[in-house]
Amino acid sequence: MDESSRQNQYAKRCSVFAHRGANREAMENTRHAFDKALDYAIDGIETDVQMSRDEVAVLWHDRYLDKIGLPGKRIDDFDFYELQKLINPDSASEGIMMLQDFVMSYRNRCHLLIEVKNRDWEAIARHQLKIRRTLDLIGDNPQLRIVISSFNLTSLDYAHQYNAIFPLIFNFETHQTLADARQLLHSHPYLYGLCLPIETADHAIVDLLHSHHKCVAVYTCNTDLEINKALRLGVDILISDLPQRALMLRDQ
Repeated sequence: MDESSRQNQYAKRCSVFAHRGANREAMENTRHAFDKALDYAIDGIETDVQMSRDEVAVLWHDRYLDKIGLPGKRIDDFDFYELQKLINPDSASEGIMMLQDFVMSYRNRCHLLIEVKNRDWEAIARHQLKIRRTLDLIGDNPQLRIVISSFNLTSLDYAHQYNAIFPLIFNFETHQTLADARQLLHSHPYLYGLCLPIETADHAIVDLLHSHHKCVAVYTCNTDLEINKALRLGVDILISDLPQRALMLRDQ
């Protein structure tokens, strides 16, 4: 098999995930955005989990509510019923969504990549509660259709201890390197894979992970250059704000 045929074979195996749904056409992380993404026959959806003040797992990317005209206000300043009144209360498809509803609505329609947003500004107890809520809502049989990711390695350690059957992906930052990946393969063999920034992903790290039978995801591929780079690298999951474009480039 020549190199061109090999790269084409890799590209066909690559799954395209809509980043927070079709977020260029509808409000991100909402039912409308997810349904629009499914119109394009995408392989999966990537979404983000935060927690309201009263400890309801909700889909929201940022800690702050600037996107709805509330600068300085945080997602965890409000109980869930208050967030329902604040975030598009007149739109059933673009209001804030509970993780429970998302999992029930989409787990049988496509693959799901759920990023748990555990950052340093939250207490460890809330980190752990968010992990437990997420895993409990998914249940005991994800069958690789639902994968959990986080930038917080300690949270993934906790998730593995809480329920070892779940596939867990660690999200890399742009400063992390091939050496970091090697170290993780040694220190955290339970990891299902890594999610890499497309800017720093290269053949060395992708080949290393594949040689250890790990999943390779990349974020966030929006330009033709980024999408084609991901396809040439032979990644397993390509995350994009433009899933329809990624699908077209993959399938042509």
